[in-house]
Amino acid sequence: QVQLVESGGDLVQPGGSLRLSCVASGFTMDYYVIGWFRQAPGKEREGVSCISYNDGSTYYADSVKGRFTISRDNAKNTVYLQMNSLKPEDTAVYYCAAVSNTIPTIYTLSPLYEYDYWGQGTQVTVSS
Repeated sequence: QVQLVESGGDLVQPGGSLRLSCVASGFTMDYYVIGWFRQAPGKEREGVSCISYNDGSTYYADSVKGRFTISRDNAKNTVYLQMNSLKPEDTAVYYCAAVSNTIPTIYTLSPLYEYDYWGQGTQVTVSS
């Protein structure tokens, strides 16, 4: 059974850090682009960052560039999202998704892009 499972979401104060994990089962992430997306209450889902699992190339949304870092661990079939200098506007449910045979670009970071698999999400709340 193909599955993506996110974890690591929590309540954190502004300026704090969190690391989200996305673990794949039922398939290997080779030749997939893994994207992180988020959706805040009352807002549309937006792309945060994506990574080519094959060569490690990445793409970031302007809103998180310089604060978030996406990475992968090939041995663990896992992609991470390190989030630093968190702001209240980063509060959202964060989802990971996987799509094959593409590269990380502004297009693959669009929530309208047809990803093959989606996780169930993990809640990140940034508040004092």
